[in-house]
Amino acid sequence: MLPIGLVQTRSTPDPEENVERTLTGIREAARQGARVVCTQELFRTPYFCQAEDPARFALAEPIPGPTSERLSKVAAESGVTLVASLFERRAEGLYHNTAVVFDREGQPIGRYRKMHIPDDPLYYEKFYFAPGDTGFQACDAGEARIGTLVCWDQWFPEAARLTALAGAQVLFYPTAIGWQFDEGEETDAAQHDAWETVQRGHAIANGVFVVAVNRVGPEEGIRFWGQSFVADPFGRVLARAPADEEAVLVVECDLGAVERTRRDWPFLRDRRIDAYRGLDRRLLDEPDAMAKTPDERAAVASGAAPSPTPDDA
Repeated sequence: MLPIGLVQTRSTPDPEENVERTLTGIREAARQGARVVCTQELFRTPYFCQAEDPARFALAEPIPGPTSERLSKVAAESGVTLVASLFERRAEGLYHNTAVVFDREGQPIGRYRKMHIPDDPLYYEKFYFAPGDTGFQACDAGEARIGTLVCWDQWFPEAARLTALAGAQVLFYPTAIGWQFDEGEETDAAQHDAWETVQRGHAIANGVFVVAVNRVGPEEGIRFWGQSFVADPFGRVLARAPADEEAVLVVECDLGAVERTRRDWPFLRDRRIDAYRGLDRRLLDEPDAMAKTPDERAAVASGAAPSPTPDDA
């Protein structure tokens, strides 16, 4: 069994208070036996992307930097692998929404920069973050291989698939999501259900555990809905945090379930990797969309017959 800790907190205007609250949660998860712990997205500050304000770039830090050094120290002191989300200042004027991974000695073993960047009402992340350039990856965390994604990545099955193909047995999603409009209880429930359901689908389709860690409570125009959870490779929710309270969850995950589930549901075996041309296109609305190579696409566009490829021989 791998005990996984989730630290769900409220945010205050004081970054130091937020960091201390999160470090306390990490220590508590370790005290309860967690060996891997994950924070919510951008835990150091309130969710600042609700407005496009150049002054808020000052909230970013380099990695390594003050907060990452404290995270490294608490990982080593607590003896846990730690997944944490930071606002990274990569260079002057270049910023990322970044998840870092520290091993049980406090050494950095992974850095993932958020690939999918939203631009929705009160989620103006494109103003602040450059798209990630690390690709989808996994790293060894003691007895498990884990993959990190971030929030908006949750809605993209391609991201979950590629991270699982990199060997991840557990997908971690530091998250900041909630209701930004008062649209009634039915719509609120449907939005939350969609969020949880799509991630349970990633668990099922890839035969992995999914860990989503959300913030909780109202901040400016968003009511963050908490309800951090862990789903097993069958998509069953093993534990869920409250919708209106801070929480530290420690959830026992049987990594043997990955192998057992994939034997019963061999989705990776049965993938038609020869038939997925077009997934690298925005939309299949052009005559050359399904051609394999640039030469084939040019031939289709010109009306000429393409030359045979080795695959056709």
